[in-house]
Amino acid sequence: MSPMPARTLDLSLDLIARAHSVPVPDDPSALDLLSDAELRPGLEAIVAGRAGRDIWVFAYGSLMWRPEFPVAERRIGTVRGFHRRFCLLQRRFRGTPERPGFVLALDRGGLCRGVAFRLPGTEIRTALMPVWRREMRGRGYVARWLPVQTEAGTVPALTFLANRASERYAGRLSDAEIAEKIAVACGHAGPSAEYLFRTVEACERLGIRDRHLWSLQALVAARLKACAAPA
Repeated sequence: MSPMPARTLDLSLDLIARAHSVPVPDDPSALDLLSDAELRPGLEAIVAGRAGRDIWVFAYGSLMWRPEFPVAERRIGTVRGFHRRFCLLQRRFRGTPERPGFVLALDRGGLCRGVAFRLPGTEIRTALMPVWRREMRGRGYVARWLPVQTEAGTVPALTFLANRASERYAGRLSDAEIAEKIAVACGHAGPSAEYLFRTVEACERLGIRDRHLWSLQALVAARLKACAAPA
């Protein structure tokens, strides 16, 4: 089945750049990051018993447009029992303590369509450490192997879920509440709205329709346009 044609987003990189034209310096104290030494036991536990198997990673957010690993194969796939949602506060990278942004995680209930990436047949720890570092060092996620349904069959994929015990977990806020934070948040890695834009753009390109993302990009665009309008 061919993907549906991409729709035109209300949000744009130009609109975001005009709203966030001043660079934001990094503040390492805003988020304490785990070291590689602290991360390795968790990685060892998650890969235990998987030597010699195909390694898949399920992407539903920034990994769709910026994977942290070489890719041997990619498939559109569906995870059931979890849905994609902006529910993790970001006080560093895409936000600040004063103006935290949001990043995506998988939260309980529903389903999520994304991309299953198969990694080349390299040493499993070497292959996974970059993405493990990226997703797990901020304590916002828990990792699990979940079945991902694809047109070519179901594959077990490493998937990063919302850590509900983390102080970063914001629960189920309304789209309007989330959009208010995303519109104003910016960190040294860029605006929170850019993360949203690139994710919804990737979904549209792949034919993945997500009402939460589509609603947020329209709400954030409206807020940025209102701020840019002359008094």
